[in-house]
Formats: sequence, C-alpha cells, structure tokens
Amino acid sequence: MSETLPSPRIAALLVAAGRGVRAGGEVPKQYRKLAGQAILRRTAARFLSHARIDDVLVVIHADDVTLYEEATAGQPGLLPFVTGGATRQESVRRGLEALSARGVTHVLIHDAVRPFASPALIDRVIDALATSDAILAASPVTDTLKRADAGHIVSGTVARENLYSAETPQAFRLTTILDAHRLAADAPEPFTDDAGIAEWAGIPVQIVLGERANIKLTLPEDIEMADTRLRMEERQLFGETRVGTGYDVHSFTEGSGVWLGGIEIPHDRKLSGHSDADVALHALTDAVLGTIADGDIGDHFPPSDPQWRGASSDRFLAFAAERVRARGGVIVNLDLAIIAEEPRIGPHRDAMRARIAEIAGISAGRVGVKATTNEKMGFVGRGEGIAAIATATIRLPFSEDEA
Repeated sequence: MSETLPSPRIAALLVAAGRGVRAGGEVPKQYRKLAGQAILRRTAARFLSHARIDDVLVVIHADDVTLYEEATAGQPGLLPFVTGGATRQESVRRGLEALSARGVTHVLIHDAVRPFASPALIDRVIDALATSDAILAASPVTDTLKRADAGHIVSGTVARENLYSAETPQAFRLTTILDAHRLAADAPEPFTDDAGIAEWAGIPVQIVLGERANIKLTLPEDIEMADTRLRMEERQLFGETRVGTGYDVHSFTEGSGVWLGGIEIPHDRKLSGHSDADVALHALTDAVLGTIADGDIGDHFPPSDPQWRGASSDRFLAFAAERVRARGGVIVNLDLAIIAEEPRIGPHRDAMRARIAEIAGISAGRVGVKATTNEKMGFVGRGEGIAAIATATIRLPFSEDEA
C-alpha cells in the first residue's frame, strides 16, 4: 500500500518589528492608518482570509505591544505575537523558531508594510512550493537603471535584462530556511531579505511573477498614495449611502374608500387629488427621488397633465425605484409614517408593507409603516385630511462627478 503523505501546514510570517523611520510620523509605519485601518491589520487580513494559509504570526518590536494590540483588536485567527530582535534577520529567525515549534512545514515570509498582496499572488507562491524549497516573488525591472558616483554623476547604464525587483511574500520549506537562518546568524554582513539568506546558503531560489501593485510602503508619499488608492477602491466597492425624505398631504372629499400605501381601505370618504391621492405612496415617491436628487413627484407627473388624472400611484413609486436601479443603486429601506385620525391604519399595516415592497421591488422586511394621530390638533386632528412623512435609504455606486 502506498503511504499517505501528511498535508503541508502553511503559515504566514509577517515581519513588523522595524521602526520605519523613513516614513515619518509619530508611530512606526506598520501602525499608520490607510483609509481608517492600520497597515498591519490590512496586511494580516490578506493572509487570514486566504483558504490555504493555516497560521498567521506577526513579529513585533518589544516597544510596540500596545500599538499591536490596538491595530489587531477584534481580528481573530492571529497566533500570539513574537518579539523581534535588533535586526530584521534576527526577528525573522525568532518567528521561524516559533512556527517550527507548532509543526508548520512551509512558511510565507512577508513584509507587514506590503498590504496589497493579492490572493492570486499568494496562490502562485504556494503553488511553486510543490517543486522548490525557496520561492521569490519578483517583477521584471522595466525602468532604465543608472549607476552614479559619489557626486551623483551618472557613471554608467546598467543592463536591465534578467533583472528583477524582489518582493514578498517569499516562501520556503520551513526547515530549509530555518537552517539557513541559523547558519547566517554569525555571518559578517546582514541580509536584506530571506531569499538572500537562501542564496548565501546555496539553496536554489525559484522566481515567480510578482505584482507591481504589491508595493512596500517606505516613504511618506507611498503611504499617502496607498491611502488615496484604498479610499477610492472602497468607495467604488461599497458605494455611498443616501437618505431622502418626502412629505405629502391630501384632504378628504366625498367617496367610499381611501387609497393608502397601495391598498384601498373602506371608509366613508376618500382623499382628494388629481391621481388616486395615495398620500403614502406620494411621500415615498418623493423620498426615493430625493436620494438621487431627481426632483419630485410633481416634476415627473405634473397634476396639470390629464394623463395622470385618476392614475394609480403605484406607478409613481415604481418609476422612482427604477430611476434608482438605473443608476446602479439599491433601495435599502423605506420608512413611512401616516398621520391620520381615521381610518385606523393598524389592521392594514402588514398589507401596506407587502404592497409597498412589491411596488419598489424589495422585501417587506425593508419596509416600515407606522401610524399616529395628531391629537385632535390642526387639519388632521379635525379629520379634514391625512398627511404622510417618508424616509428612503439607498446605496449608490460612488461617482466622482457627484463628489
């Protein structure tokens, strides 16, 4: 019988023990915020959410415990942090020792200040571990490279063929890179990345294609640019929330039923209006139109136009809802308050909610209907008519034209 090999256990080791002095600011750059979240938190989230990563460990500076706890508060899945050493090399080795004690077989070592590594990049690096013990994510150099002397005078042009810009994550069989780190601990010159240690130890390093967007945030302008990028991406992804309000009132006249919220309620009078005078749907229509700054019901359905005489007001609300959808928006909630002494609204509330939901193309759970009297005050209190106040909430894709 063939022996079943154990599944690899893959960990991400995030290096966050540096001081980040070139980035400026009052705190190390890994704790600076991008669009409201610490850089370290965003980087950790990339690996915590990846299905092929079993463990995520962060190596931090001994002085940064409070900063680390604040940055990762409420972020489940992280292993207890490890305190780093005087150099990046020592910090990584300490992290590798901790992972080795947990039975990890493969490790992705990643700069905590590279928050844009994509799931596809992580997959490429992990896939390459099937045929190599050391993997480097890197992008071909495309800029012309110049060599300069001490006075910043160009002394030559460097051929860029076969040159690559190293990135992280860099992936390794854990025993392989840990042995190399242990050997390199007494090396006279420090190494700037783990692929360099592998090269020094004679381990072949396989390159996989990196990503130009996977930048390392080093300078203040890097962080500013990344913050702007994330804010724009998140506005496009999540859009913006808008709220509109509507108010309408109609007086009573002779009749035998009142249209409210898209249903007819038996009554000894009806509401007066050019259409069916459904005061509730009129208020809702204005609220929905208000969310997209698209005028009001009178602009689209003027009472001077005879085609709307006696029209069913469900057409008006359906029109407004379609205007939202045409902009790529969705109606999140409709809330309606009806002010009337009579007829009683309570027995008809659920039927109204269902009908309004049907007209607007949303679920009844997103429609609220309330009713109150006016305590005998004013025209409503005297039973002369009915008023309605409506609020609509929508989610709309962000548009720079409307900023």
